[in-house]
Amino acid sequence: MAEAFYPPRHLYYNGQIQMASGSIFRSINPSTAQPLADIHAATKSDVDAAIDSAQNTFPSWSKTPPVARARILLKAVQILRERNDEIARIETQDTGKPFSETSTVDVVTGADVLEFFANLVAGGGLHGETIQLREDAWVYSKKEPLGVCAGIGAWNYPLQIALWKSAPCLAAGNTMVYKPSEFTPLHGLMLAQVYTEAGVPPGVFNIVNGGGDIGAYLTTHPTIAKVSFTGQVSTGQKVASSAAGGMKYVTMELGGKSPVIILPDADINNAVDGAMMANFFSTGQVCTNGTRVFVPSHMKSQFEQTLLDKMKHIRPGDPIDPNTNFGPLVSEVHHKKVMEYIRHGIEKDGAKLLCGGMEKPKSIGGFEDGYWIKPTVFTNCKDSMKIIQEEIFGPVLTILTYESVEEAIQRANATPLGLAAGVFTKDLNMAHKVVARLEAGITWVNTWGESPAEMSVGGWKQSGVGVENGKRGLEAWVRNKSTLIDMSGVVPTVFSKI
Repeated sequence: MAEAFYPPRHLYYNGQIQMASGSIFRSINPSTAQPLADIHAATKSDVDAAIDSAQNTFPSWSKTPPVARARILLKAVQILRERNDEIARIETQDTGKPFSETSTVDVVTGADVLEFFANLVAGGGLHGETIQLREDAWVYSKKEPLGVCAGIGAWNYPLQIALWKSAPCLAAGNTMVYKPSEFTPLHGLMLAQVYTEAGVPPGVFNIVNGGGDIGAYLTTHPTIAKVSFTGQVSTGQKVASSAAGGMKYVTMELGGKSPVIILPDADINNAVDGAMMANFFSTGQVCTNGTRVFVPSHMKSQFEQTLLDKMKHIRPGDPIDPNTNFGPLVSEVHHKKVMEYIRHGIEKDGAKLLCGGMEKPKSIGGFEDGYWIKPTVFTNCKDSMKIIQEEIFGPVLTILTYESVEEAIQRANATPLGLAAGVFTKDLNMAHKVVARLEAGITWVNTWGESPAEMSVGGWKQSGVGVENGKRGLEAWVRNKSTLIDMSGVVPTVFSKI
């Protein structure tokens, strides 16, 4: 086995690297299948130590004025932006995503969210309400931090997700113990060191590495006040159930099987561009993927031909090459999973393979050992097919035809998931009507995938609980305290002498 490229990764708490006492696993570069670093997993006692670190510093951090916390977090934003390309290269090696993507999206949008929440709390975002009930009685409310929170990250947007969770958590005055995905763990230490360099006190942000057992221990730990999890539905259900047993606050950002509805009047080029972004960006490893593309029957042939023409512009290759816009899948186990779905679509579902399939791309010279896959399109699909019903989490676009908009809406909603949905049309009045009926927490019109810091996002149905980002995203990290003050000088009572 080739030598690991980076030094071993341990834990981070009390503001410094701490030696882990658990087993060792390896981070693998998906584009080459070669190791990147040895990762030392935490034990339960290591997690206890990290949580103690967070608990010990919570009283002082929570009492730090919001504007002072904001200044520190904005310094972290500055550091992230200054080191954008350096961090993006490591993200590319860890995830396999093209540098053209990680350098313009992952680090940038993560820093945007940190900046947004820092400015929000500095500008009064944690202010409560004051209400005069009557001349001599007032009510006031306060937004108070929860305590020590756990963040459990996903492997597809490692740094961005870590910032989406830690930014509002820290801005609100909480402390955090964060567990990166074991498939893409390199960002954890980087982010912790950025926070420390910016002036975040020791113990406010801590990193523990490990697998599902460490995540489960975090979830059930009695000191943890909240669990924020991003990942697949089945795991999220277990995490939410465990957290509920301890009456913990939760935010769950889970999977989807999102519909893209192409209305009959849509510009075909825009519609195809949107469908491609909804399926092939990040090699299809995006929770909001719009994998069910509903196309009017009379537009099917034109849509398919335009799609085939534009797919020539998908460029797999060296992920560091700025011209590459399509990378490998994240791991060997995930590659096998996605390939099995493609095989099932061909052999069992009987869908028509329009392009892609079981072979690796031909233009990846020198990277043949990586977890590569061709962008794949199935057509002549039916709602009953497995590739239509289950989340694949790979670059697999499925085309379904419809006869009426009413039919498309009903079929789009016929899923237990409800993360995202989108509509392409020239008629904005119709767009509003259709979007209003789509059962999803995130909807787009004539675009796909953009998720700015100002936009609160979260799933419906089994796709999640709560929201991240936007003003509502801060509310997920505080608890309300209301106080009524009576200044009349007399205590109302029913126990007076008759």
